[in-house]
Amino acid sequence: MDKNFYNEASAKKLGWEPSWFGERYFDDKLVRAIKKWQKDRGIPADGLCGPTTFRRLWTERQAPQMIGEYCKDPKATYSNSIVYNGRFYPIKWDKFVLWSEDGGMETSPGKYYDYSGRPPRPIRYFVNHWDVCLSSESCQKVLDKRGISVHFLIDNDGTIYQTMDMQHAAWHAGSERANRASVGVEISNAYYPKYQDWYVKNGFGERPLVEGAWAHGSKLDPFLGFYPAQIEALKVLWEAINNATGIPYETPTNQFGSTSTKYEQSVAYGKFTGFVSHYHVSKRKIDCAGLDIKTLLDELKNAESE
Repeated sequence: MDKNFYNEASAKKLGWEPSWFGERYFDDKLVRAIKKWQKDRGIPADGLCGPTTFRRLWTERQAPQMIGEYCKDPKATYSNSIVYNGRFYPIKWDKFVLWSEDGGMETSPGKYYDYSGRPPRPIRYFVNHWDVCLSSESCQKVLDKRGISVHFLIDNDGTIYQTMDMQHAAWHAGSERANRASVGVEISNAYYPKYQDWYVKNGFGERPLVEGAWAHGSKLDPFLGFYPAQIEALKVLWEAINNATGIPYETPTNQFGSTSTKYEQSVAYGKFTGFVSHYHVSKRKIDCAGLDIKTLLDELKNAESE
């Protein structure tokens, strides 16, 4: 086995860098450094940074960042953090799963712009989507089949999945310009009212019915909304994104100061920084119509000022 080739492939898949072991290149010096690191921790010293070594390394790298108000919970582990360019940023949500964990969902290589080993990717805005699927698992399968991707998924019960390091640019917002400037989430929601019975039958309860929502100047027919747990998860995710990237608590607004319900050219052309819905990026999309981003962001601002 070519250990240098293995480590380079592992780094691209899992998101680590030679610098994590104190080296610069994928060479024999890195293999020796990994062996020493493994030996010091009682791990079989083969010089290969596979999943077991990576999980241990990731946990240790994350530990110093867990000091602080967010992580006083003694049960907190690395799964209480989102990941941006190999660094860990706290998220105050118990139901959070990284792609490297058991039960996690991972975006396959080749379905995003890979920025491994580069300076932190500048991220200007966060795009909210609904997935028109029955669950996050089914959404990920659809994304895989279509050859596209997204950074986060929020399931029916509020579980949040991160599918890749935010350092990479997912293919979720339509255009290359928008993808390279953004991070995105798919919130599970089948959208059409005919699926309400499915949710009830499967123990999730009835979804709210959204009536009177607008997108691009047109009033939409009634559709299924998000569960309260999903909205709470979304707000917590926004808070973590703000902490990790500095994206401000701003969203496009209309002349009355309410959340804009139309396409915004400033967003599509990368001149806006904040939190948006997919319809702000594209005239062909209506998600997430009815999501009052402005009010939710104001709630986050007020909570932080108390």
